[in-house]
Amino acid sequence: MNPMRILLQPGMKQYTPFVSSSLVNRSHLSAFTSNSWHRRFSTTPTDPTTTNSNEKSSNRQYASRLKGPIVNQLWTQRELAKEAVRNSIIDMERPRPPSESITTISYPFSTDEFLKEQYRNPFGQMRFGKVLEDLDALAGNIAFAHVQDPDMTIVTASVDRIRLSAPPNLDADQHLSGKVTYVGTSSMEIRMQCKNEQHGEDPWMEAYFTFVAVDPETKRPLKIPPLDPQTWLEKDQFEAGKRRAQNRKEERKRRQNFGNPLDPAVEKEALRMLREAGPLKNIPSLANPHNILVTHTKQQNCEIAQPQTSNLANQIFGGFLMRRAFELSYATAYVFGGARPRFLEVDEVSFSIPVHVGDLTNFQSHVIYTEVQDEIKDFNLFRGQKNVPLVSVEVEAWIVEPEIASAKLSNRFNFTFALPSGTPCRRVMPSNMEEARRMAIRMKIEHGEL
Repeated sequence: MNPMRILLQPGMKQYTPFVSSSLVNRSHLSAFTSNSWHRRFSTTPTDPTTTNSNEKSSNRQYASRLKGPIVNQLWTQRELAKEAVRNSIIDMERPRPPSESITTISYPFSTDEFLKEQYRNPFGQMRFGKVLEDLDALAGNIAFAHVQDPDMTIVTASVDRIRLSAPPNLDADQHLSGKVTYVGTSSMEIRMQCKNEQHGEDPWMEAYFTFVAVDPETKRPLKIPPLDPQTWLEKDQFEAGKRRAQNRKEERKRRQNFGNPLDPAVEKEALRMLREAGPLKNIPSLANPHNILVTHTKQQNCEIAQPQTSNLANQIFGGFLMRRAFELSYATAYVFGGARPRFLEVDEVSFSIPVHVGDLTNFQSHVIYTEVQDEIKDFNLFRGQKNVPLVSVEVEAWIVEPEIASAKLSNRFNFTFALPSGTPCRRVMPSNMEEARRMAIRMKIEHGEL
């Protein structure tokens, strides 16, 4: 099967999808004019028995077109791919090679000023929150290219890591691509990279997402086709993905089984930090002025989940939640450090409870860990620089129901930023044992011990 490829054509107002894939033949695309779009997604059914189907199609149309041009391209292409195989017999037992799920999308920033302006932040750099939305949408297309069953619902289970090695160049064309690298029973790991056309083959970003296939009615996991890695590299990536999946499973079990003994190393470090925070909590006027309590770094915003931010499953788009969390975490690191931070990575994003249209969502952030490093070798902008402060920000998204005085944790995000070399950076201290444990765990993760 040929890999899917989407190219954005230059234009100021309208983008035309171009897809090369056996899942979607070109006759579907050539017929996809504004008139055929209206016929396909008309909200006025000609047959009463098709009312629900047409309404769902119309909702998907609006969900797609109300997003940015990249997400719109990807979601439109996914819907076309589903329609192309809807009446086909899908062999769910056939192992798929990773090459079958390869999908690429290009950003022609050098020739499309309108597109570039949508990704520009106030400082002339790339607005990375928009890229997070694109990553989630692209991962969904890759997941479908592997599963190929239009009746399955594919959802984002977690984001394991998104790491940058260089700042993106907004004046150069970018190419975002990915494929499935590991498959379990119902879940799959998706690896994506973004490359700067001017920098050849070196990607400036790498991301790992985990998607799960579920029954659209019962929401229970469904078995998906196995992966058949072909090359030695693909086999190595499969084994690495298998280890990450096992680590996630053990971590979920640890969080759910409160009867298990706590990690002694984490407990020891948490108690040490809590003792060190004692003066700051009890005699702040005499405490170390370079320390600050986690509670004093908190920021938050609260908003109603609007229908314009929904996804193809009529829930709030996971990429939108990541963007909102990222933008709040950036502001938190900015206020905390007193200088514009540089984003380095996303680590351990968990999607526990879906957010629905109309939900009151409260995003809360705080600095969970800080450390000054002599050099950041993995990010080329900081190579050779000394005393670079790292700021780790944790964001929680809560679904709030004022009528019944209820608040449920929906998502937790962890972002790491770097401040300019030599910027004074205060140490954060825990206010209680729960904060101390989370700080100790974050320290172990940052040091590669978890």
